Amino acid sequence: MKNIYKILIAFVGVLAVSCNADDVQDRPVIEAATAPVLLTPKSDFSIVLQNTNAANAATTFVWDDAQYNGTKTVVTYSLEMAAAGTNFKTPTVVATTTDKFKSFTVADLNTACLNAGFAPFKAAQIDVRVKSSVGTTGSVSQVSNSYTITATPYPAWPNWGIIGSATPNGWSDPDTNLDYDLSTKKYSYVGPLTVGEIKFRLDDSWGTNYGDDGNDLTLDAGGANIPITVAGNYTIVIDFTAKTYTIKKN
Repeated sequence: MKNIYKILIAFVGVLAVSCNADDVQDRPVIEAATAPVLLTPKSDFSIVLQNTNAANAATTFVWDDAQYNGTKTVVTYSLEMAAAGTNFKTPTVVATTTDKFKSFTVADLNTACLNAGFAPFKAAQIDVRVKSSVGTTGSVSQVSNSYTITATPYPAWPNWGIIGSATPNGWSDPDTNLDYDLSTKKYSYVGPLTVGEIKFRLDDSWGTNYGDDGNDLTLDAGGANIPITVAGNYTIVIDFTAKTYTIKKN
């Protein structure tokens, strides 16, 4: 009797292995067929992004869908950005979707540019493309053609600038933008100043501005102009949280 049980168990085991092998052999294979085709925006697209119209539409990326042979499955599309001319060596995925388009507001596109490593206030040449993938691992992928767009992002932090008769632009708009240090949370200006006066203001507007009533390196809202008595190259570091600043002739 024991031998009969052993034979039955062995038979069932062989049958299970055979069925599993047949399942694997008969399972449909998904293969790449036609890559997606990026239609818009093309290389003539150029935009200067501004925080004042962050909610406005910037552009919509549109592409023809990718084709795959095998079992029908959901295709996921990733929109990639990379510095122009780098052949997407280190691309940044800025959006994913199962649609054949992706709309960006000014704020959305600005965030995408910053996340991809493009500096604010500088016109960036950006290669863009679409990558399609299927399956849970996304292993069957195809990449589209690419276009090179131009975008000038604005900073994700408050936009402080320096203005005044001592600055490169004088009292005329726009301000000379201050650089921001993410680690110290301080702003700075390194560059030439002539004999004259300076102030700091937010978003190229007089709505929020700082001067120094006592000329004691402490910022005062709407305060007095800060005098520059000697022309030269200066380093100014401003802490708008502590309302202090330092100024040194280089």
